[in-house]
Order: sequence, then C-alpha cells, then structure tokens
Amino acid sequence: MSNTSGSRGIGGWALILFSLILIGLGLPIFLGGIQLASLGGSYYYVLAGLGLIVSGVLLVLDRASGAWLYGLVFLGTLIWAFWEVGLDGWALVPRLVGPAVLGVILLLFIPVIKRRSARPA
Repeated sequence: MSNTSGSRGIGGWALILFSLILIGLGLPIFLGGIQLASLGGSYYYVLAGLGLIVSGVLLVLDRASGAWLYGLVFLGTLIWAFWEVGLDGWALVPRLVGPAVLGVILLLFIPVIKRRSARPA
C-alpha cells in the first residue's frame, strides 16, 4: 500500500485507535489526580495522566516522540510504584501490569510509528 499523506493503512488506523485509548485513559487519571493533589495527595496521577494524554495526541499526529514520552511515563510509574510499595510483588501488580501491557502494545506499533513519522510532510 502506498504511503501517501492520505493513506493510513490498517496499522495507521490501529495506531490512531490505540492513541485514542491512551487519551481516554489519561483524562480520568489526570482529572482524578488534580482532585487528589488538591486534597494533599500525590501529584503522580496528574503527571501520569497528562503524560498519557500528550503521548496519545503526539501519536495521533504521527510523532515518534509520543512513544518516547510514553516510555518516560512508564519509567516514572516504575519509580513511583517501587517508592510507594517497595518490593511487595502483589502490591506492584495493580500499579504496573496495565502500564506494562500498554507499553508492550506500543512496542508492537514501533514499525508503524517509524513509517508514519518518516513520511514527507
């Protein structure tokens, strides 16, 4: 299939769907994080939610930086999770499994991201 500006292909459309899922997950995390932070809680959720939203938007715009940003959000999530619960495996599961699954799915999109971001404007 030709990689012209109007042609997305199935991989491009699947990436759009995945990006919209990231945005959809990021919005309630961000908004809930604002509420939590206003009550004196952790700012992690504000930052993580904002990171997911911006990552999703960048991916919709065919920017590879969206994948890198997700990687930074995941790294921050790892640091936060270990800081919060230490090496308690069962306590780490709900904090890390979802973000790890999203990260693996995003890794599967790397060829599509490279192809889409390398096309001429």
